[in-house]
Amino acid sequence: MNGARQPVGVFDSGIGGLTVVKAMIEGLPSESIIYVGDTARVPYGTKSKSTIVKFSLENVEFLLRFGVKCIVIACNTSSSWALPTLRKYFKVPIVGVIRPGAFAAVRRTRHKRVGVIGTNATIKSRAYEIAIHRIDPTITVFSQACPLFVPLVEEGWLNGSVCRTVAQRYLQPLKHRRIDTLILGCTHYPLLASTIQQVLGPGVTLIDSAEQVAAEVRGVLTGTDTLCDQRTTPRHRFFVTDEPAHFTRLGHRFLGRLIGSVERANMHA
Repeated sequence: MNGARQPVGVFDSGIGGLTVVKAMIEGLPSESIIYVGDTARVPYGTKSKSTIVKFSLENVEFLLRFGVKCIVIACNTSSSWALPTLRKYFKVPIVGVIRPGAFAAVRRTRHKRVGVIGTNATIKSRAYEIAIHRIDPTITVFSQACPLFVPLVEEGWLNGSVCRTVAQRYLQPLKHRRIDTLILGCTHYPLLASTIQQVLGPGVTLIDSAEQVAAEVRGVLTGTDTLCDQRTTPRHRFFVTDEPAHFTRLGHRFLGRLIGSVERANMHA
């Protein structure tokens, strides 16, 4: 099989990773994508490190059955805790969402005051803080877990009074710290961007890692000489580990387009 024609694998704990797929479809329009959302075991953000690593290993093993040429961890929690282990066990290039987001924030901050919001597990891992300080140790990073944001997005409550009240409660401490840049450290959060921006005001730049991830994938594929040429029609397949109906219903909100068929993934085939 021609390396360039092989698909790119993407996994997430659930549905949020579709925001990364959307950016990849826009930025890499010729690439075929195999996506698996571990909807049976979502959320990862409240689980222990060892559980997150175990689930992540299983997701990669599933994707490797399709001969993928590169794997994207479209999940901040998995990227925070499992990336080093995955890179140790598998030869395929693996891209996480943390480093691209950190790079973007470092480039955009004006006063070296960066905020990070994410799940409890992502914030506890301090992964963004570590990644940012590797690039520029003089930046001050302020972090805030926002566990209610994911259920709000999944309910479709993207704006309105409930959403705004929750956002104000979470973001007030970051506002007090006078951050000028905020990393949306969970793939669900871009859907709340307008509410988050309203609460923080126009002076704060929001960083959505998805576009940066697509750019990093392009770099990896170029480096391994497996970037797909423009003459092919890509094929996108979507798998979930639980009932597909919920994923199909919500998916178009994240992907910006309708999802055709969603298949049931058998992790232990």
